[in-house]
Amino acid sequence: MKLSPAHKLAGVLEPVSAIRTEEDLGIGDTEGVRQMIDWCHRHRLGLFQILPINETSGDNSPYNAISSLALEPSTLAVSPEHLPDLAPARFRALAPPALRAALRRGPVNYGKVKALKRALLDAAFASFLRHHFNAGTDRARQFRAFLAENADWLADYALFRVLMEVNGDSPVWERWPAEQRAVHSARTWLLSLPENHRDRLMRQQLFFMYVQWLAFSQWRALKDYATAKSVFLMGDIPFGVGRHSADVWANRAVFDLDWSGGAPPEKVFKVDPFTEKWGQNWGIPIYRWDELRRRHFDWWRTRVGNLRKVFHLYRIDHVLGFFRLYSFPWTPDHNAEFLPLGEHEAAARTGGRLPRFLPFADDTPEHQAANRQQGEQILRVVLEASGDTTVVAEDLGVVPDYVAPTLQNLGIPGFRIPAFLRDLDGAYADPKTYPRLSLVQPATHDHPPLAAAWAEAWQNLDAGRQPEASRRELRAMLDFAGLKDEEPPRAFTDRLHAGYLRAVLESNSWLAVVLLTDVFAQADRFNTPGSAAPTNWTHRLSATVKQLDREPGLSRKAKLFSHLVEESSRAPGR
Repeated sequence: MKLSPAHKLAGVLEPVSAIRTEEDLGIGDTEGVRQMIDWCHRHRLGLFQILPINETSGDNSPYNAISSLALEPSTLAVSPEHLPDLAPARFRALAPPALRAALRRGPVNYGKVKALKRALLDAAFASFLRHHFNAGTDRARQFRAFLAENADWLADYALFRVLMEVNGDSPVWERWPAEQRAVHSARTWLLSLPENHRDRLMRQQLFFMYVQWLAFSQWRALKDYATAKSVFLMGDIPFGVGRHSADVWANRAVFDLDWSGGAPPEKVFKVDPFTEKWGQNWGIPIYRWDELRRRHFDWWRTRVGNLRKVFHLYRIDHVLGFFRLYSFPWTPDHNAEFLPLGEHEAAARTGGRLPRFLPFADDTPEHQAANRQQGEQILRVVLEASGDTTVVAEDLGVVPDYVAPTLQNLGIPGFRIPAFLRDLDGAYADPKTYPRLSLVQPATHDHPPLAAAWAEAWQNLDAGRQPEASRRELRAMLDFAGLKDEEPPRAFTDRLHAGYLRAVLESNSWLAVVLLTDVFAQADRFNTPGSAAPTNWTHRLSATVKQLDREPGLSRKAKLFSHLVEESSRAPGR
């Protein structure tokens, strides 16, 4: 399949973790994605978007991975039906029906889910070693081919994962013993161990490679399945990687650890006093672009190559970072120390450095030209490495004037969020004026869903918080939905819901993607950016994929959305 702006498409966005099926183990998995592909196919949707699926750290955020190359094991479907190496009796013993039923209730319990899936994968691996690894079977040959195909990153990742376990399952390599803090000294350390200890750790390395083989096999099969169903599978690649990741540990030369990437203070996200004063400090190390150029961007090419194996298209999260990145001279664990300080006091603690854009602020024409040139060069590399895989750029935030024309010149769609695009009087801009080369979305995973935004405006109005702004926002949403002559209702009504979705789908944008929660007018959030709320990334839809078409209220809204997609000429050809 090949995407083309000549044919507008519509789709839905749902994090894998939020998908619910009758047989999952407390979290969405590849079987749930397969069922969502079927659901999209039934409802004439040509695109299913998910969030990053790289292996996550302890906070379980898909944007704070411990590897930008390895896939998250919890996304695997691990029943005997999906794992040939897992015996049914062993599955039943490790995952009895009562445990499975308990995990499926409520939000994701990452601790229990990951522990269970690890036990099941351990059992499958032990069986694989007994029956295949040294037996010359087809599975053994496929596994060895995977090792050879991914030799440029897989061994380093597997060693990192082993060292995490040696160090109490902590990815904070800066606190590991000195000989383990770099890949070359760690390999020397491993070889120096007594034979039994060394062999046990090398077996564990092989286990982590085995899990990645399973993961890439399942996700590659999903891409093929989506192709057969005429549904494009859309992934997500964060601009940055976690400081405490296999990437940084194994490729220290391409990361500058003296700076921590983030975003400047802005009007939208004011979740806490630090973010409002200083901005968002994400804790990601910034790139040494000169070193990456010298290496012909090899690390980025490998990263993009892994993504194109499993997706038809993908979104670059925070593409603005390719041009210039707002950077902090301290890591997030020091935010509280800097919160009460003024700029002079902060600079005194950092050797004269303050948060700023790197490599340059857009303060002179020369700096603007240099930033634009850098971003364009990197994006050309990304496009080349992507081949036939379509690239979409999330260009939200404090956006320099040169970003949009650069994306347009390269043929990369940027984002259009209706609430962020206003006329001089505060009304939403006409969506029919959006550029064709764009992706329109009512809200991303970081924003309140439509029903929540409507309720929040009413709550602010009732509480007397910015009453004029709240009235204007209610009016703007109502007008955008084509209900200009009506008074704002208290509830987020069916007519308001349908009108808003219709305006989005009838926009001029090539791609239109709607949060699955917005399809069903639900107010639940997946994430609150800039916060460490324990509920982040734990929300799951209350219904299974099959129930979306069986429960009358949900089925009615699904059919409405499908009708609007057809009406707006966004349904794919069959």
